[in-house]
Amino acid sequence: MLPDLADVLSGVRVVALPLVTRFRGITVREAALWEGPAGWTEFSPFIEYGDDEAAHWLAAAYDFGGNEPPSGRRTVGRVRVNATIPAVSPDRVADLLATFPGCRTAKIKVAEPGQTLADDLARVARVRRVMGPDARLRVDANGGWSLDEARVAAEELRQYTLEYMEQPCASVDELRDLRALNLGIPIAADESIRKASDPLLVRDRNAADVIVVKAAPLGGISRAIDLVTQVGLPAVVSSALETSVGLAMGAFLAAALPDTYDAGLGTASLLAADVTREPLIASGGSIDVRRVVPDGDLLATHSAEAERTSWWVERITRCHRLLEAQG
Repeated sequence: MLPDLADVLSGVRVVALPLVTRFRGITVREAALWEGPAGWTEFSPFIEYGDDEAAHWLAAAYDFGGNEPPSGRRTVGRVRVNATIPAVSPDRVADLLATFPGCRTAKIKVAEPGQTLADDLARVARVRRVMGPDARLRVDANGGWSLDEARVAAEELRQYTLEYMEQPCASVDELRDLRALNLGIPIAADESIRKASDPLLVRDRNAADVIVVKAAPLGGISRAIDLVTQVGLPAVVSSALETSVGLAMGAFLAAALPDTYDAGLGTASLLAADVTREPLIASGGSIDVRRVVPDGDLLATHSAEAERTSWWVERITRCHRLLEAQG
């Protein structure tokens, strides 16, 4: 059952949070927050996403705000997370890693438009140097390489002993063909899972060793768990640069899945501001598994301009209508 739209819109608070550094081409992260019967929730699909895709995020927000999350398999109320290094110059790596205290794993962005493979290699090399030989490194290309570019990149990156390459190419067939080359680096599928009309193609075509799942784009915690079960591959839970309210949804998902890989849920460190004075920032390499209640003063301080708030209200309304039509 969907909540009453008027009730949702009456409590929506839209925020605009500055980032520590440019990430995914943006310097400010916008999000819509409101309090549901079970707690605060978040709707924050990236601005360029169409309504059909954004509706999955709204379904997840309604689910998290209206229902208690499933009980986790883990006995402790924390999950280990990785550090996230945007496509920055090597001289910024050490300072960024310092904002992820205790993390033993780092995800490094590569294949940034306007940069070269040499830039990527220098960044990965610096992370390896700073974190040491025992650190677990993974790279994320967001589908930015062609099959041949990914092959060349893998041959160069192999020297850094990567945990996996995340979405090196855009299509499932390219992932399959790259994996078939046996280049010595496991392949992880992200966009081919959360943005695909049929995420099971990754399984059916033997296109990946690992899948990356995000609670909001997949429609919520329970739907993400069901998908992981259907695909049958090890899963890494990751974030979509949410506020700590949205990160909490991912933390509950990670706690409900087998503890195989460190989760990509430490991204509150990439925000220069958050909506709570107790953000889900990594400490000792992990974050809490708990709901987050925003601070009223911070919501006011970082409130989006009226025009942007209206934009988000209209977006929620359109996506709500789509969910109603889907039944």
